[in-house]
Amino acid sequence: MEVCCDLEVDVNGEESFMVNKRVIASYSGKLSKLLGKSKGSTRNLKVVFHDFPGRAESFELISRFCYNNGSIDITPSNISLLHFAAIFMEMNISVSGARNLFEKTEKSLEEMRYWTWSELLIALKQCQDLLPATNCLPLLEKCLDCIVGRLALASEASPCPSTSSPDSSGIRFSCDTRSTESLKTSSSRSTWWFEDLLVLGPNLVEMLVKSMVTRKFDHVTISRFLFYYQKSKFYTVESDAKRTIAEAVIDMLYILDQSSVSCKTLFWILRVVQNININKSSRNKLESMIGSQLDQASLDNLLVPSPHGINHLYDVNLVLRFLNSFLLGGTAKASPMRLRKVGVLVDLYIAEVAPDPCLRPSKFLALAMVLPDAARDSYDELYRAIDMYLEVHGGLSEEEKMKLCCLFNYEKLSEEACIHLSQNAKFPSKSAVQALISQQVKLKSLVHATNNPKSYGDSPFSVAEVDNEGRNDHDSNEQRVLYAGKLDLSADNEKLREHLHGMQWRVMELEKMCKKMQTQMAKFTKSRVLSSHSHARSLPKLCS
Repeated sequence: MEVCCDLEVDVNGEESFMVNKRVIASYSGKLSKLLGKSKGSTRNLKVVFHDFPGRAESFELISRFCYNNGSIDITPSNISLLHFAAIFMEMNISVSGARNLFEKTEKSLEEMRYWTWSELLIALKQCQDLLPATNCLPLLEKCLDCIVGRLALASEASPCPSTSSPDSSGIRFSCDTRSTESLKTSSSRSTWWFEDLLVLGPNLVEMLVKSMVTRKFDHVTISRFLFYYQKSKFYTVESDAKRTIAEAVIDMLYILDQSSVSCKTLFWILRVVQNININKSSRNKLESMIGSQLDQASLDNLLVPSPHGINHLYDVNLVLRFLNSFLLGGTAKASPMRLRKVGVLVDLYIAEVAPDPCLRPSKFLALAMVLPDAARDSYDELYRAIDMYLEVHGGLSEEEKMKLCCLFNYEKLSEEACIHLSQNAKFPSKSAVQALISQQVKLKSLVHATNNPKSYGDSPFSVAEVDNEGRNDHDSNEQRVLYAGKLDLSADNEKLREHLHGMQWRVMELEKMCKKMQTQMAKFTKSRVLSSHSHARSLPKLCS
């Protein structure tokens, strides 16, 4: 018997179908209501749907269901399309009784836990495609729950996705062809599923990762998947999609245990997002993660070019933010070893940026001051960097130079650095005096400790107190000078004797230089006061 087609259905403006209105309306509550509003027996009616879920493919499936007297083969490959089309068209029990499409799809969805890995992926992809048109989040969450559950079982018992057999009370493990191929090409059994889940969009990846974290998945594996996902998708999408992917990956990495995210991965992400305008929240999270692992970074990692519009050669502000993140929890949380590693790294970075003629003194100071004194065992590298900076920035005022010299802990400068500083014309004379005094005190302490009376008897040195003019005095300007006495050491300490003589000579040389510079300083200060009393200003105090 021929069935006339008296109804035209336009699906989302993409395709039109000519169907029998009585056949379709007998299963669809929505269409029945629409046709019930039409007057008379006008033939060739037209219905237009603008937001039909699954578009033309879905409408074709439900038409087949209606023309087959409520019968259709429901499979994982079409269940999502049929399910949401049934909801949209109101194909429920109130319209067609036991033959309604909605209940049939609901019953099939209850069998989801028995589906193969490939079937789950197909259903998940269909749900993802339907997201803009309909609210399929409950079904999406169910699919993702099955995916994560399958991965959890697979990680415990097999490198392949697991599935429960409907014929057996036990659990069996099966691998479909795609998963087997993924396993063969993977370097680790725990990563066979990475390529399969590249079909997911950023939103679904976020839902997946949150579910995995809740189920206490290995965070290292999750972080590796996120990196693999971004690296695989990044060069195949447009700039807007790149930004969305980067933000999603950063946000998900941030909720993981930071020890599970490699520093190398974070710096790669930083490089690729330099020219992408990711949101401020994601950028702050990325910088915070890098800062917390700064002791694992290399100098090359930190040499990030400055953003457009900034004259600095390298992005000094970025490194300062890294350092602030590293110190955010307080130095008590950073072990001495980690702190010293960062100190060495920062000194290398300062030496690298010091020759930049566009680097302002305030930025240089901020870099050198950000770490506590405990981060440096020696200030020699910082001295060399400041020496280079003064070489390039010859126009700095005395005050600016003294601010740089205040960075030093003179006690942690080596003898060679102190002597070099005292003879370095680029440095203020007060800093040279301070270096000599510090070295003198250090050597005296060493000699005194070596010449402990408990070990060697009476001290072989006599101590005289002299002022700047060489007279005995006890005022605030006095300098203690060691004079050689008789060394009363045993023959087996000949090496120690030579060492002490050498130190004694260096003390005397340093003392001479110190006295000479103090005399010059006194004359210089006096002449400045006399020549320009109204405009005179005192030199900065020596740094302690």
